[in-house]
Amino acid sequence: MDWDQFDLNPKVIAALKKALQLYQDKDHLTSQHQKLSLGCSVLDTLLKGGIPLVGITELAGESSAGKTQISLQLCLCVQYPYKYGGLESGAVYICTEDVFPSKRLQQLIDQQHKLRADVPAEIIQKIKFGNSIFVEHAADLDTFHNCITKRISLLLTRGMVRLVVIDSIAALFRCEFGVSDSVMKARYLQTFGAQLHSLSTRFRTPIMCINQVTDAVSELEAAQCSCSVVDNRVSPALGITWANQLLMRLMVSRLSQPEQSPGVASHLTGSVRTLRVVFAPHLPPSSCYYTVKLEGVKGINTSFA
Repeated sequence: MDWDQFDLNPKVIAALKKALQLYQDKDHLTSQHQKLSLGCSVLDTLLKGGIPLVGITELAGESSAGKTQISLQLCLCVQYPYKYGGLESGAVYICTEDVFPSKRLQQLIDQQHKLRADVPAEIIQKIKFGNSIFVEHAADLDTFHNCITKRISLLLTRGMVRLVVIDSIAALFRCEFGVSDSVMKARYLQTFGAQLHSLSTRFRTPIMCINQVTDAVSELEAAQCSCSVVDNRVSPALGITWANQLLMRLMVSRLSQPEQSPGVASHLTGSVRTLRVVFAPHLPPSSCYYTVKLEGVKGINTSFA
C-alpha cells in the first residue's frame, strides 16, 4: 500500500503500519513467508524459505566472499510484499568499520527487474527501495549500544524497518579488548546478544550479523564454535560466547579452481562462492554454490553437502 497518497500525520501512519504488520504476521503465521527471502530460489531452498524472523543469524567469511553483497540484497528483499518473500518494510544497516556501499546498493536497485523475474515489473517500480534503508555508523561499543537501544528501537516501534544488519560485529571488539580482558569482552557479547534478541522477538525482525574469520584454529577450538576446519582452517571470530547467542550460523567462502566441480565450470575462475549452513535448529549442515553478478547474488543449481 502506498501510504504517501493519504494526507495523515506521520505518527498515525506509523501506528497503522504497525497494526497492519501484526495482522499480516498473524495471517502468515503458518506459511513459508514467516522467513525473509534472499531473493534467489536456490538460496531460499538451502535455507528452507530464507532467514528466520526471530533470532540472530550470523554470516561469517573471508574478505570478498560476498557477505556484504548478501546483506545488501536482503535490504531490498525485505521491502517486497509478503507474497514474494518480503516483509513490506525497510531495513537499517549499521556500519562499524567501512563506509556504506551506496554505489553498489544503487546498482542493485537498478537491476532488480533482472534479479527478481518472479515479481511483476509494476510492483518493482512502485517500491521506493532507496527511501527505506536507514544507515547508521557505530565505530565503538558505546555508540553501538546507543544505536540499538534508542535509534533502532525507535525505527522498529514506528514500523519503518523489519530487518537489522550489523556490518560487522567483530570490528567493534577488535581494538577494545586485550587478551586479559576476556571476561569483560564476554559480558559485552552476552549483553549485546540479549538486546538484539529482545528487539528481534518483540518486533519479529531478523537480525543479520556479519562476522569475520580467524585463521589456523585447532580442531578443538573449531568444535567449540561448531565450525569445520576443513576449508582453509578458519573459524568465525568472537569465540563460543558469541556463538551461543546465535540462532543460525552461515559461512561463505570463495572456491579455488581445483575445488570447482563440472557443474560450475561455466563460471569464471574465482567468481564462484559457497554458502554453508554451519548450524541452525531447523536445518541440517548443508551448502550450495552461488555467484555475485551485477544484478546481485544468485545461487547455482548444483549443490553438495
